[in-house]
Amino acid sequence: LGGELRKVTVMMSDLRGFTSLAERLTAEEAIRFLNGYLQTMVDLILHYSRTINEIMGDGILVIFGAPKAAADDAERAVACAVAMQRAMDEVNARGRERGLPEVEMGIGIHTGEVIVGNIGSDRRMKYAAVGTHVNLTGRIESYTTGGQLLISESTLQEISPIIEVGRSLRIEPKGARREMTVWEVVGIGGSHGLTLRAVEPAMVGLAKEIQIRYAVLEEKHVGRSTLDASIVRLSLKGAEVRSPVLVPPLSNLKIWIPEIEAGALPVELYAKVVEGTPVVGTGFTVRFTSMAPEVAEHLRRHIAT
Repeated sequence: LGGELRKVTVMMSDLRGFTSLAERLTAEEAIRFLNGYLQTMVDLILHYSRTINEIMGDGILVIFGAPKAAADDAERAVACAVAMQRAMDEVNARGRERGLPEVEMGIGIHTGEVIVGNIGSDRRMKYAAVGTHVNLTGRIESYTTGGQLLISESTLQEISPIIEVGRSLRIEPKGARREMTVWEVVGIGGSHGLTLRAVEPAMVGLAKEIQIRYAVLEEKHVGRSTLDASIVRLSLKGAEVRSPVLVPPLSNLKIWIPEIEAGALPVELYAKVVEGTPVVGTGFTVRFTSMAPEVAEHLRRHIAT
């Protein structure tokens, strides 16, 4: 197929915590887990769409609307994404049977015009989509936390009668000409009748604050400066941090906990700053995005005491 401009809905997903998990598995175990995850997701995607544009390790790019367009492309994209998030319970149940920690997935969806066609060389070619709106979808996905599905305003306008959304976020992704609004999806009605029932565990106050150091990630690189802070309220999904410096919402952090003994494997914790007013005064609230099993066990002990 030659190149053409086509209005499509693009979906991108990313598995959180897999890199940390893979470091603790044999190569065979890591591939077995990843293929099991992808099998579950691909089966769902093929139910809603016929075009999986690319599988990038633990990430998936799907195009709804090319090579064949339909009036309900955006609707099927969102329904597919909700079904994928719901299926993470099945993925993690299989992992628990093997003694593995849970992983989470973030999904971003955006609707816009892209260039589609056969891309490659005489020796290797595939049908693909390129353009600003493909890149924007990836940026939207990068703002998600685990278990979250964010859609752009252009996608929302396509399916507003049957979509249920929660809070909105104002973002300024790289490559965008101006700020844009994205919406957190709670469910989709119509013939789909699917909801996301993400229940965040309540944070508990800590009798003894956990001393930490953190750095703000710039793109995917750790910033040069680190700051001292402390965790004052905690759950296994997030924390309230007492810090002399306020970090803007949607910032990504790398966190170190000095009281955990460092061994041969990294015991790192990654988090995203989320909107919310912490009860500690000067500080911010974070949602964990990836953590080593040693960190999870350490946090459990603090919550239990």
